[in-house]
Amino acid sequence: MPPPQAKARAMTVSALERPTATTGAAPAAPIVAVLIPCYNEEAAIGTVIRDFKAHLPDATIYVYDNNSSDRTVEVATAAGAVVRHEPLQGKGNVVRRMFADIEADVYVMVDGDDTYHAPSAPLMVTRLWEEQLDMVNGQRVTEIVAAYRPGHRLGNRVLTGMVAQVFGHRIQDMLSGYRVFSRRFVKTFPALAAGFETETEFTVHALELRMPIAEVKTPYKDRPEGSVSKLRTFRDGFRILRTILVLVKEERPLPFFATLFGLLLLAALGLAVPVLVTYMQTGLVPRLPTAVLATGLALLAFLSLTCGLILDTVTHGRREMKRLRYLTIPAPGATLLHDRTHDRMGA
Repeated sequence: MPPPQAKARAMTVSALERPTATTGAAPAAPIVAVLIPCYNEEAAIGTVIRDFKAHLPDATIYVYDNNSSDRTVEVATAAGAVVRHEPLQGKGNVVRRMFADIEADVYVMVDGDDTYHAPSAPLMVTRLWEEQLDMVNGQRVTEIVAAYRPGHRLGNRVLTGMVAQVFGHRIQDMLSGYRVFSRRFVKTFPALAAGFETETEFTVHALELRMPIAEVKTPYKDRPEGSVSKLRTFRDGFRILRTILVLVKEERPLPFFATLFGLLLLAALGLAVPVLVTYMQTGLVPRLPTAVLATGLALLAFLSLTCGLILDTVTHGRREMKRLRYLTIPAPGATLLHDRTHDRMGA
């Protein structure tokens, strides 16, 4: 008898059938949408579309072109994808548009550069649907140096570790572009980022609302010939770092401002102690500017602590509202259970 994981890997979306509320026998599969944000991926997009059509035959493939200057649109259309356009440049802007426009039960998001493993998609969809998860993250696994350069690997570990320290150790590859989402994740995701930092937002959103999530290891390969990476290591790395700091400030304001309070108070004490010692010895304050600076820093320190306390209360209220909105959308695979319960109560 094959192991459960092998059995799940062999499933397609058409196998994810469940009884309906009326007959108890008719199959009903989830509506799956494959979302591919694209910018100048003429060399790879056709292969990506064909691979995902082969492994998710019942899914609709959406390609959102982001001002490509090559033949990305023509190739995607010829391959059978639904092609749409987003004029605001940046992956985050494309994600915002896709999540707003497309209606589905399950969303598979993948980059259009042909580096991710399409055969893993049925397993990821199956796991999300059967375990009623909100996000399944594709953790990249490769020995190909050109595909996952040491600098990118190190940066990913550092940034993922920073998020894990603040929001929880549940994701190993925060910057993966291969994910499967539930409808309730997509329709409650604020999508505020403009560029590659949107992956950080995905992770923090799931961790902050304590959503049920999982991570699946997936093979990762280098780009095909003629395809060029749009990621700029240092520029985009700093943008992701800035996003992490902003999210910490907004989602964890008390620890953020308490840290600032501690630094300012230490600086104030460091400046004030010599002045205080001189005053105790001579009764004079010869370094008046230093004393004024120390007083100002101390005032700023306590002002920061006050801001943290106030914003922590505000953030708690925002988190409650986001959670209540999240709870209005049924979990994956739970809609028919809700319908059967409603029918019994009506009877």
